[in-house]
Amino acid sequence: MFGRLGPHYNAMFVIDPVNLPFVLVLRPDPDDLLLVARQRNNIPPHDAKISGKFLDLLMLVDGDLDGDALFFARDLTITGNTEAVVCLRNALDDIDDSIAENVADMFGPAGRITLRTLRRAKHSNNSK
Repeated sequence: MFGRLGPHYNAMFVIDPVNLPFVLVLRPDPDDLLLVARQRNNIPPHDAKISGKFLDLLMLVDGDLDGDALFFARDLTITGNTEAVVCLRNALDDIDDSIAENVADMFGPAGRITLRTLRRAKHSNNSK
C-alpha cells in the first residue's frame, strides 16, 4: 500500500466529515503513521483536505462508493494537493481488507459496535 503513495507517503491529509464536529488527520508514513481526530478549530497545516458527509466517506473507504462519482456530484470536495489525494486513493484501492474494520478494531469492542451501527445507518439511508 505505502509504495503506491510515492513521494506523498509523508503528506498530511485532513479528512473532514462535514456533518460531524471533528476532522481526522492522517499521515500515511509507514515509519510515522498518524491518524487522530482534531477539533475543527485545531486543524494542523496539511497538504490536502477531503470533505464530505461521514457516511459517504465511510462508504468510499469501504469501496462501496466511487470517489469520482462523489466528486462530480459535488458530494466530495478535495482541496490542496490533488496528486497526493489520487495517490492515497490508489493506495487504499490496493487494500483487500476493510479499512473501516481495521480502524474500528483499534478501538476494541466499542469501535466494532460503532462501525456496525454506522453501517446499519448507511444501509438504512440507501434504502430510502
